[in-house]
Amino acid sequence: MSTAELKIDLISRIANTEEPHIIEELRKLLDFELDNETYKLSPEQQQRVNEGKTEYLAGKVISEQQADEAIDQWLSEK
Repeated sequence: MSTAELKIDLISRIANTEEPHIIEELRKLLDFELDNETYKLSPEQQQRVNEGKTEYLAGKVISEQQADEAIDQWLSEK
């Protein structure tokens, strides 16, 4: 499907939906994707990023498989 065809299909689907939350989520996605400004982190967010970098450089990481297993175990306990 060409880009023009995808746009027409999407416009049609949006016009026919009665679900406000779907339209709102699409708007948020487009706003995010089309925003050309640099995302600015709050001081707290920057601190968490720095903490994550420090932990990574110190080797405090786990594999994706280990993370999946931990999540599965946690979910099975609920």
